[in-house]
Amino acid sequence: MKVILVSVAVLFTARFGFAQSTASPPAKDAKPPFTGDKSRPDDGYRGIWFTLGQFSQHGDKYSGGLGTYTANHIPLAVYAPQVNKTFFVYGGTIKDKRHLLIMASYYDHAKHVVPRPTIVHDKRGVNDPHDNASLSMDDRGHIWVFISGRGRSRPGFKYRSARPYDVSEFNFIQQEEFTYPQPWFVEGKGFFHLFTKYTRGRELYWETSADGVHWSEHRKLAGLEGHYQVSAEHQGKIGSFFNRHPDGNVDKRTDLYYVQTTDWGKTWTTVDGRQLSLPLSQPDNPARVLEYSAKGRLMYTIDLRFDRQGYPVLLYITSAGHQPGPENDPREWTLTKWNGQAWEAHVVCHSDHNYDLGSLFLGEKEWTILGPTETGPQPYGTGGEVALWVSSDEGKTWSKRRQVTRNSEFNHAYVRRPLNAKDPFHVFWADGNPDKLSVSRLYFGNATGDRYWQLPYDMSGDFATPIEMTK
Repeated sequence: MKVILVSVAVLFTARFGFAQSTASPPAKDAKPPFTGDKSRPDDGYRGIWFTLGQFSQHGDKYSGGLGTYTANHIPLAVYAPQVNKTFFVYGGTIKDKRHLLIMASYYDHAKHVVPRPTIVHDKRGVNDPHDNASLSMDDRGHIWVFISGRGRSRPGFKYRSARPYDVSEFNFIQQEEFTYPQPWFVEGKGFFHLFTKYTRGRELYWETSADGVHWSEHRKLAGLEGHYQVSAEHQGKIGSFFNRHPDGNVDKRTDLYYVQTTDWGKTWTTVDGRQLSLPLSQPDNPARVLEYSAKGRLMYTIDLRFDRQGYPVLLYITSAGHQPGPENDPREWTLTKWNGQAWEAHVVCHSDHNYDLGSLFLGEKEWTILGPTETGPQPYGTGGEVALWVSSDEGKTWSKRRQVTRNSEFNHAYVRRPLNAKDPFHVFWADGNPDKLSVSRLYFGNATGDRYWQLPYDMSGDFATPIEMTK
């Protein structure tokens, strides 16, 4: 066993230039981070680079610039019309190192500038973007940052901005066990927080709070040996769709489930109102929408929206296997929607990696998807070149209108959607080389896909103008 472990470490070091982090996780009773210290500004926008270290013939299962990772960290940004700014969080790093910093900042739409980003939380030796954060904003304009833990070894943290619409300083609120935070704020009710705990595999839970400080107990939503979920809020309704992990194996993720609550978690139902008995504990239950396991297909969650009738629209990728490479094609971007009577499923397009994540937008006349669907400079690696896909018949048929990025140095990955997105900060993402250690830069782009900008990697002043990259 010792020989195998040494061999893996040597392989990793040879491929990426240094060994994986061996930093010890903080104890569960650890003191709040930055005790006696304050949030502080950084001098540029630098994303975290990461490799999972699970290699096969066509590279790592996923790797590269993962500052806006994962699909299960949502929301990452919110537009505030009161100040005409888009606030966002991302996984940053110390320059020339792999050292995770939880960062917060904003884009000023009126001035077309960004300030120096703020270090909300130093992960102190952790380099894993599974510990990235999600963001929420309450009705007073305070920015809340929910920082993911990892499993049962690293705890999660909650922070609140010291002042409304201001991310220059944050106050520590509390520490608890949660991974993949998905906080939703509803005016008049407070926070509805969906998350994962590693109780029996990756199981789904939720908690609520009127003020963000005092929280309910953790309540289990589903425990079918493991899940990844994506959730959304619409006029007080909370919806979630997720897969299951047979035998607890994340590489076998499959099937598609959807649940919702309209009474703040008192009852959960299927899309057509059938009440569910929680926690869900059997694979064959009324919440199952599609049985991908019977087709030998895996399912990777991407995005959840509600249409103008309040019906859920789900976006995800299916594939034949978990390893990268052509042998597991086709990788199908698939949209499944409820039409009021039944579920419809439609294929949008194909891409070359299971973790090619983008965002879905439901407009009055057109539905659009922005994501790395095109083969990038590192084929069969995480991400690729970003493209804009359009549907004029509410998701039944799709066509590619525009390729957003071209001739890029690195793959672009995890194209994310702000809440109430406003141009030009319609989506944002990071780049990076999935085949070897590289810098990772952050970008944002507009709704029509004809313009995008890079956030300044280095800053000498307090504010800087993003660099337009449109070719």
